[in-house]
Amino acid sequence: MSEIFGKLKSIKGKEITVLLDDDLSTYQIDKYSNNQYPTVAIILADNRKISPDQRKKIYALLGDIANYTGYSIPQEMPAVMKWKYLTETGAEMFSLSDCSMTTANKYLTWLIDFCFENNVGFKTKTWDMLPDDYAMVMRCCKHRKCIICLNHADIDHTFGLVGIGRDRRTVDNSKSYFLPLCRIHHQERHNLGAKNFLNKYHIKPVKLNAQTRKELRIGK
Repeated sequence: MSEIFGKLKSIKGKEITVLLDDDLSTYQIDKYSNNQYPTVAIILADNRKISPDQRKKIYALLGDIANYTGYSIPQEMPAVMKWKYLTETGAEMFSLSDCSMTTANKYLTWLIDFCFENNVGFKTKTWDMLPDDYAMVMRCCKHRKCIICLNHADIDHTFGLVGIGRDRRTVDNSKSYFLPLCRIHHQERHNLGAKNFLNKYHIKPVKLNAQTRKELRIGK
């Protein structure tokens, strides 16, 4: 997988034209696609400024990390974690006062991964503000954590497509929505019905692209 950047030039129905920042040779295309037609994903960068909600979630996570690590000066935790993020990802320097929404989302996602991978405990207040966030649902899928209680989760079920009389092996998962749920909350979802369950916990299932489904070993 390789990232190639450019600017969107025109849209006509389902056809788009992209002006690439650099030349792209047929050799590169063949190399990346194994001599097949390459699959291309279009990600639109959100250049709006970071929202107060994003900033609140980021600082809540930083506070939990500071408490977990026993950092003596919590005020320095933002600088420490930003430095770690920049060195590990190669991202450009940014400020949480005026960075873009895309930058804020990438940093928020990285912080969530850091917490899961290092078993950082979430405060109830922090956890309550996170599950409705797309990045949070995705990270719970990746780490097999229940979006509601953080216990081990299964994500091999879909919303609206798989059920009694349907064969999971033949379902087109590109049209499905997923949530990581433990067995208890999975059963509760069945008992309440999808709509009532989602309204109760204020969460939203997510669509997973082909690459993510492959990484998570979810159908086709």
